[in-house]
Amino acid sequence: MATVLLVMHLFVTLALIGVVLLQRSEGGGLGIGSSQGMGSFMSGRGTANLLTRTTAILGTAFFALSLALAILNRGTATQGSILDAPAAATAPAAPAAPAAPAAPSVPTN
Repeated sequence: MATVLLVMHLFVTLALIGVVLLQRSEGGGLGIGSSQGMGSFMSGRGTANLLTRTTAILGTAFFALSLALAILNRGTATQGSILDAPAAATAPAAPAAPAAPAAPSVPTN
């Protein structure tokens, strides 16, 4: 169930990003959704209303899916803390003692 909701959440997120990028901003921005790019399909005002309504619907779906995923995964987290770990396990290891120098070898003739 969580996987299905997560995939739906991904699709809604990508659609929301696309719709927001299509909207014409006050300063010009990308302006992909302007009436010049849409041909004679809709007027500039009709396109803006459609994109605004679509953004609101996708935003609501995003919010609802986020809440559903949070509620669904509420009890799956472990109850421990990283501060509960024993101190010996997290302490760095002591440096190794230097090796004793090897005894000089005496050549035999």
